[in-house]
Amino acid sequence: MRITGYRTLATVHHWGRPVGDANGVIAEGVTEVPLVLVETDVGLTGVGIGPHPELERVFPAIDGEDPRATTALYDRMLDRVFKTGHAGAVFGTIGALDTALWDLKAKAAGEPLWRCLGARRGEVRAYASGLDIAVPAEELATLYGRFAERGLTAAKLKGGLDVARDRERLELVRDVLAEAHPGVRPALMLDANEAWTRKQAVRHVAELERTLDLTWIEEPVRRWDAAGLAAVTSGVRTSVATGENLTGLEQYRGLLAAGAVDIVQAGAVWGITHFLRVAVLAHAHDLPVSPVGSTPMTLAHAAAAVPNHLVCELQDLAHPVGLDVDVRVEGGRILLGERPGIGVEVDEAAIAAHQATGNWHVPAGPHVRPADAGRRLVAEPGP
Repeated sequence: MRITGYRTLATVHHWGRPVGDANGVIAEGVTEVPLVLVETDVGLTGVGIGPHPELERVFPAIDGEDPRATTALYDRMLDRVFKTGHAGAVFGTIGALDTALWDLKAKAAGEPLWRCLGARRGEVRAYASGLDIAVPAEELATLYGRFAERGLTAAKLKGGLDVARDRERLELVRDVLAEAHPGVRPALMLDANEAWTRKQAVRHVAELERTLDLTWIEEPVRRWDAAGLAAVTSGVRTSVATGENLTGLEQYRGLLAAGAVDIVQAGAVWGITHFLRVAVLAHAHDLPVSPVGSTPMTLAHAAAAVPNHLVCELQDLAHPVGLDVDVRVEGGRILLGERPGIGVEVDEAAIAAHQATGNWHVPAGPHVRPADAGRRLVAEPGP
């Protein structure tokens, strides 16, 4: 089997609510989901998911190769761009292609990826994460009530602008989960998305901890700030989670050496191989790993196969337009099916017929850092 080319297309995800974080919000709740389809000479097509603007530069590293050599081809892609670096959009392109290669490898074996990777069962624990900073309180209760109906007992909220508002929303979601599951103590997490200074982070979390038991605080300061993350770790009771925006093992090294992270995370858009390597690195430090970004849950396959997986982010119960995903959410877990590969089938006709577009990178969106991030003197009202 040899790789013969690729095609690209994009679909959209309808969230049914505004989505965002402390940096910004997509008010209309529609976002783009880029796809790259890697073709082979035996008729199999691999599905890669995520932004891939550097395809013309990266794809020659795998063109004509056997896609089943996933590890070797991943390193070939890294080697292809080593002079200019592989961060950001380049790493995302590598991740999308890597996901397509793993999809092809499992399809060639006639197995779902979770089994191809050596997992005993195709299931992982999940927590609810609604990207919800702009969702009003009454709708917030309804949103997390739907997650609770699927058995989820843990939730991560977006916050970081106003401690009183964060407390109110965390308590609301805690009560929703507790009411749905009597006798269960819900796990609560807060994601600040790099919005604070070190001292702001400690003050904000310490204030919440007066009345709440937080499981973790996520990205309290800048992603590369090992000393800052270590200061937060030592200054609060809750665990510190970070890593979703780190692109390469070398970016984790300083954080682990500084004792700056308790929950090691990896972003879904960076691919399967990256997650597997991050999981091994975390395991060597006796730390758990947790994948971030779950639409449509490709990393759940890899998470099921590593010994130190903690819990997987579940952002929505629906899937992007035109994507049929062999997965269920029941009993607080993501249950992966038996369809070969990553379990994603693409209906190109349905995607072509759907005219809506969406973009995370609009000026007021969460992927654009505001000028005053990390420099706010007092609390600000949420969106």
